[in-house]
Amino acid sequence: MTRSRSYCDAGQAFPIYITVVAGLLFLAFAYLAVGQAAANRNGAQTAADASALAAAQNTRDQLADQWKLNVLDPTKWQDIFDGIVSVDPSCWRAYQLAAQNDATVEACTPTRPLEFSVRVKTSKAVGDSVVPGTENVHSTATAKAVIEPLCTFEPPGEDAGDNALPQLACKDRNWDLDPDDLTDLPGPEDLFDVHLAD
Repeated sequence: MTRSRSYCDAGQAFPIYITVVAGLLFLAFAYLAVGQAAANRNGAQTAADASALAAAQNTRDQLADQWKLNVLDPTKWQDIFDGIVSVDPSCWRAYQLAAQNDATVEACTPTRPLEFSVRVKTSKAVGDSVVPGTENVHSTATAKAVIEPLCTFEPPGEDAGDNALPQLACKDRNWDLDPDDLTDLPGPEDLFDVHLAD
């Protein structure tokens, strides 16, 4: 009688065991789906950040080139540092960096003279999972990059010589520019900082 009851109890416990195991497996697959989505989203954000920075850095390099071309004319410096001079479009760099990060650019906009906003979408979908519809879901992300001038200067006074150049006070160094020897000039990274913004 006792042996029969123990077999009966074991028989009743087996469906419960199967239900618990099935539930745990479902939870495991659900966590996997969440992990897949998070990884896809992180990939999109990485691509957006890289794309926005690349576009901003291209514009920064053009501004630095313009400053070097006009180094002997300090009256043009402030417009260059403010980014209110003509430069070539830079969003092609955003497209390039997005492609290198398995994404495509949906929008790239110079929102201000020294600011770029980029939105990207991942090329790969989240993939198959226990969550219906994820096989066709692509993550999107946005990023904003800002070009920040690092240098200030005082325009030469009336008593300065015709060829006198003002001292360029930058974040890490003061540059005393000699119009007769322009071999040592600040580089793009000395003149401008490029960083992501919230």
